[in-house]
Amino acid sequence: MDFSAIADDFFVNVDLRTTLPLPRSRESVLHFFEAVQRDFPAMTSFYERETGEFVLEGDRSAGSYQWLEMLDRNLAAGAFNPPQLDSAYELHRWLLERSVYYVGLSGLDTESLDVLFGFNVDYTGNRDAIVAEAVLGGSPLATFLCNPSVRPVECEPGVVVALDDDCALQARLHIETRSSSYQVRTGEYSDEPISVYLTVRQYPRTGGVFDTKAAFARQCELCEDLTVEHVIPHVLQPISAAIATQ
Repeated sequence: MDFSAIADDFFVNVDLRTTLPLPRSRESVLHFFEAVQRDFPAMTSFYERETGEFVLEGDRSAGSYQWLEMLDRNLAAGAFNPPQLDSAYELHRWLLERSVYYVGLSGLDTESLDVLFGFNVDYTGNRDAIVAEAVLGGSPLATFLCNPSVRPVECEPGVVVALDDDCALQARLHIETRSSSYQVRTGEYSDEPISVYLTVRQYPRTGGVFDTKAAFARQCELCEDLTVEHVIPHVLQPISAAIATQ
C-alpha cells in the first residue's frame, strides 16, 4: 500500500536506545557521520544542537528528506515523505548493520528499539473537536460532548498494548492535535496538522542477546499490518471524513 497517499505527510522513524553512552569524541562522531553521508549523499547538513544532539539531514524544503540524530544514549533516524516504503527503510537498515563498526553499537547494549509510522493530516481549526468527533463519536465518552455549549480543548487519545505474553513487544497508538484553550477561545488556530503515531517497541528478552536487524524487520511488518488493519480504517479515514464535513 502507498501509505504516502493516506495523509498529507507520511514518515518512518527508528529510535534505538542504548544502555551505555555512545562515543562523543570529534574523531568518532565525524567518522560515523561521514560514512553515513557517503552512502546517503543527499544528507549534507551537519550540525550540533544546543542540547547536544549531533544531526545530519537532507534538505527539509524539498518536502522529502532523511535525517539522523545521535545523543548520549540514543540513535534516531527518519525518512520524511519517502518516495516508496522500502526506501524509508534503507537508512534504518544501514544504521543497524553498520553502526557496530563506527560507534560500537551492539545487541548487548540495546535498551529498546522503536519503529514509528507517522501521519500528518492538515487542518486549520479546532483539531481537538475533529479528533473527538472522529475517534470518540458513538462511544460512551462522547456523551461528555453532547451539550452544544461544550467545545473540546484537549483530545489526544492514546493506548499502549502488549503484543506478546512477556510484554517485551508493545504497540502504542497516539494522536497529537497541537491545539490550545487560547486557540479555541479566540478562534485563531495555528497552521498545524493532526498527527497520528503508531510505534512498535521491542525490549530485549531475558536469556538472549538482542538481534536488532531481526527485530527491525519484524517491527516494520507489524507497523504495516497494524496500519492497514486499524490505523487507516479506524483513525485516519474517520479524521478525514470529519474534516470533510466542516
